[in-house]
Amino acid sequence: MSEFIGQSSSGQFVKNLIDFINKHKVDFKLVLLLIFLKRVNDLWRVEFERAYAEALEDGLSKEEAEREAKSSAYHEIDLPEDLTWDKIRENTIVIPELLDRCLRAIEDNNSGFEGLSNIINFRTYAENQGNLDILRTLIEMLSDCDFSNPEYANEVFEAVIMNFGLREAKEGSIYTPKEVVELLFHILEPKPDESVYNPSCGFCEILAYFHKFARTMYGNEVRRIFLFGEEGNSYENYVLGKINLYLNGIRDFKIEFSNALLYPKFKSEDGLIGFDVVVANPQWNQDGYNENTLKKGEFWKERFKFGFPPKNSADWAWIQHMIASAKDDTGRVGVVIDNGALFRSNSKSEKSIRQKILEEDLIECVILLPEKVFYTNSGSSGAIIIFNKNKPEDRKDKVLFINASNEYEQHPEIKKLRKLSKDGVSKIVEAYQNFLEIKDFSRVVAKDEIKENDYNMNVTLYVFPTVEEEIIDVKKELEELIAIDEELSTLNERLIEEVSNIYEVDKDV
Repeated sequence: MSEFIGQSSSGQFVKNLIDFINKHKVDFKLVLLLIFLKRVNDLWRVEFERAYAEALEDGLSKEEAEREAKSSAYHEIDLPEDLTWDKIRENTIVIPELLDRCLRAIEDNNSGFEGLSNIINFRTYAENQGNLDILRTLIEMLSDCDFSNPEYANEVFEAVIMNFGLREAKEGSIYTPKEVVELLFHILEPKPDESVYNPSCGFCEILAYFHKFARTMYGNEVRRIFLFGEEGNSYENYVLGKINLYLNGIRDFKIEFSNALLYPKFKSEDGLIGFDVVVANPQWNQDGYNENTLKKGEFWKERFKFGFPPKNSADWAWIQHMIASAKDDTGRVGVVIDNGALFRSNSKSEKSIRQKILEEDLIECVILLPEKVFYTNSGSSGAIIIFNKNKPEDRKDKVLFINASNEYEQHPEIKKLRKLSKDGVSKIVEAYQNFLEIKDFSRVVAKDEIKENDYNMNVTLYVFPTVEEEIIDVKKELEELIAIDEELSTLNERLIEEVSNIYEVDKDV
């Protein structure tokens, strides 16, 4: 088997796969399920070979060892022998039926995969001959990948999700770039024995990245960081989010399918359960959550005590839910939001909410990100707001504004996009951790100054990079122009000379 993923050709394989998906407009959910099934199969194969070798060492015959190694006791996911990837692949006529049976078997025989078989019906999809051909081609493409290493499967899974984010361009609701999540991680700094909660988790990419970064920082102690999430936009996204966490090697998590703005799942009889770190990139400017709607939900008095947002943007509803979900002593909140939420004045309600939250001294830092970092139709700028329920004494009644609009590099694959640069991430984190003022980049602003600006928190109002004017040496420029003019005159005389010699024309003409 050629191991494309993780090898030097991994990038080419991913490119070929994405090109195929886009060319044939393949439903991304179908591809994600196939990646998951291939990962399950390759892991099952490795577990089988390990158990088989151990059984032979214990003195069992080959037949007994094979029977023993197929037992569910040796496998993380119980997979019927007749529904392994190779069995499905070799039965080309009934591939769709076998794939549907495999999904149902995993769902029925293993906890945590409820709803798996409801995402795609392969038989219905393949009723069209063209779709059946597409399915067979995808099976063959993925057959060349060894997903026994979870990093390999996760790499391809992530690439497909990112590509979907580009295709759909839902503002902030689909895919949060890795660099932005890394920035949030280093600012919020979840530690062992702390909890991380995302109330709008989508495909769980933020939770997955947080776990990955924490694993690098804490090693095995990452098991003591507990992940929680809610997804209410799509049941399919909810199931695929759990698969994403599984492919990242994460087993201890609790993800619920629920609308967190109305019916939050993490609660007790008295109210919401508090978390140490609350982080999200909710759908920007989501409509339909005005006062009348939010009052139909649970614990609305506790969660929306600063006011109700306008019907056309739930940005400050999400922010208030996140603040209410953070512990009073250790709670840190990081939200990625549309830049307009910082200063919109066409809604008195948003301004009133900003005012009340600022007066409670919950806002610690506001970061303006570069344009074109998020996969949106409009190329809108995003911002990050950091809230802290237990500000250090030297940060009270102050807000750190960071203008990171110039901290970008060109996206290596997509011309119309940019990436938050690695140096930019480090610079932002250093400024935040030390509450630094850096010329044209960051500034500590007193709460009273924001009040004087009518609670406008537009970062460029407080930090605006100066453009250095080019100093022109007039004398030098004039001398260069004279020299160029003399050179042109000389060339012109030569040209006339050459032409007159060829055509014997009068030089004075």
